[in-house]
Amino acid sequence: MVVTSNIKATFPCDSQRVWEVVTSLTNYSWRSDIERIEVISDTQFVEITKSGYRTIFTITRQEPFCLWEFDIENDNMKGHWVGAFSGNEKTATIDFTEHIEPKKWFPKLLVRIYLKYMQVKYVRDLREVLKNTTLDFGSKVEKLCHK
Repeated sequence: MVVTSNIKATFPCDSQRVWEVVTSLTNYSWRSDIERIEVISDTQFVEITKSGYRTIFTITRQEPFCLWEFDIENDNMKGHWVGAFSGNEKTATIDFTEHIEPKKWFPKLLVRIYLKYMQVKYVRDLREVLKNTTLDFGSKVEKLCHK
């Protein structure tokens, strides 16, 4: 049983800024669900939740400022995530889709509700960091979004 969940959101930001925030594996303090990220290689990383749960991500495709895809796996599920980015210097739109297959039996509706909950939480966190914070991405420190 594969469960698919999609979320789209638009931000009053330069699309490059949104890409930099989402794809950074070092500046993740804005994520309310993540304790830390361990980078394994150029194509693999592990997210550890605040409760210590580990999920392995393997990047399968990356087109800077346009597309980021990876396979996902942990003890409870495996799947594929596709993140499409579009926009211009004034607005950015994300279109994120997850295809998840539970490894254990869970009611499909429960899995769908949980995925949507996590996506909404992620977008809420992203919106807050883009609106309220200045992050350091390499040599430049700048306001991420227009107010």
